[in-house]
Amino acid sequence: MSLKSFAAKIFAKRIASKTLKWVNNPHDTQQKVFKDLIEKGRTTRFGKDHDFDTINSHEDFINKVPIRDYEELKEYVNLVVAGQENILWPGKPLYFAKTSGTTSGAKYIPITESSIKNQVEASRNAILNYIHETGNSKFVDGKMIFLQGSPELTEKNGVKLGRLSGISAHYVPNYLQKNRLPSWETNCIEDWETKVNAIVDETKAENMTVIAGIPSWVQMYFERLKEKTNQNIGDLFPNFELFIYGGVNYEPYRKKFEELIGRKVASIELFPASEGFFAYQNSQTEKGMLLLLDAGIFYEFVRVDEFYDENRKRLTIEQVQIGMDYVMVISTDVGLWGYNLGDTVRFVSLKPYKVVVSGRVKHFISAFGEHVIAKEVEEAMLVATKETDAKINEFTVAPQITPKNDELPYHEWFIEFENEPSNMNQFITILDEALQQQNSYYFDLIEGKVLQCLKVTPIQIGGFKAYMNSIGKLGGQNKVQRLANDRSVADKLTAFS
Repeated sequence: MSLKSFAAKIFAKRIASKTLKWVNNPHDTQQKVFKDLIEKGRTTRFGKDHDFDTINSHEDFINKVPIRDYEELKEYVNLVVAGQENILWPGKPLYFAKTSGTTSGAKYIPITESSIKNQVEASRNAILNYIHETGNSKFVDGKMIFLQGSPELTEKNGVKLGRLSGISAHYVPNYLQKNRLPSWETNCIEDWETKVNAIVDETKAENMTVIAGIPSWVQMYFERLKEKTNQNIGDLFPNFELFIYGGVNYEPYRKKFEELIGRKVASIELFPASEGFFAYQNSQTEKGMLLLLDAGIFYEFVRVDEFYDENRKRLTIEQVQIGMDYVMVISTDVGLWGYNLGDTVRFVSLKPYKVVVSGRVKHFISAFGEHVIAKEVEEAMLVATKETDAKINEFTVAPQITPKNDELPYHEWFIEFENEPSNMNQFITILDEALQQQNSYYFDLIEGKVLQCLKVTPIQIGGFKAYMNSIGKLGGQNKVQRLANDRSVADKLTAFS
């Protein structure tokens, strides 16, 4: 065992002990975070506008601070971007994380000294937790790759600006710098196709042990490696032990990954965003991700089925239930107050508090009242691929409300198959029945002949990549939208069918 590997085990044990302290005191931990945030926020313009001096409880907070998304908070963010101080958080932010907005182009999320510290520590602790749980630390001696955005930063009114993954690249600890790939020059390449080819060239002869990134783009990297070397990834990288991912559900990709690798590898799921790092997988044997309660974020949860109600309830972690889907609302150490992140989560454990990401509050299909969410279509796809010989690269789902020839409406699944099922009708039946089993409203609509069985539209190989390229979102941290309540994605995809 190398000195670095030995030291990693000792450090992992120390971090595990520290984590256990707040895990065992979740409510007190969140209450302390809440009080600290309110105290800091009192001197800001937002705090004065919302009477933070009178906020002493969660009930006070609910009465003073409404739930807002980015668009509704934008008047304050614009002042921060313009260079003003003490608007949402004391002083000025260190960075702006630039992300793709859904309705207004780019979003600028402030990053403060404390928030970037929490982001970096959460990423590190996820790996250290894996070491502590499994006893495996040999991989720290190998090479590690993180498929991410360019680390090159620009400046906006005296504040550095870039993608979160690019900002985080500046915080890789010194002891990992020699292990880290790709090179700085390659990481700065903006064109995704060019960048992936350069990464392949730099890594194909290395001792890769850890690979991280969004599954769809890591899959593309693996496919390029295989084309270039004619080897399975597991043979090319015999010491490849750990795949780290976030952003999308890995399960729809798992079968294809294991085929490309040629064997199973351990994985760690992360739940990061520009707005904060919320959770990481803390067990290789239990479901869900540990919700980070001591990381400068105060959490509220609103039931998905009540979110658009006038009298929706804003719950703390003390009030949540297992198995219920909630919209996650956050208040953070960058000054995002009562902020609707847009993600929905489902608790799978309350001791400790563990979640799975179930979808996006705006990404659902309810054209007929069925309210199908991303988690349900992904789990249905997993069942269908397990029970047939189908292999998929990517998919999305949309309603077809006005089909031709007086047909009943239906859900249309756009699927890029790596290998089409030998019996497509069987595949469709399994897929549809799996969705019915998860969603009683969908079952009732099928049973009542309001909807007909779903239909599949195959997309040509590389079609989703071409689609993402056509909308300027190829590579990096961009993700295919899993489902929509309209035909905005579907209509563009038909060009690649």
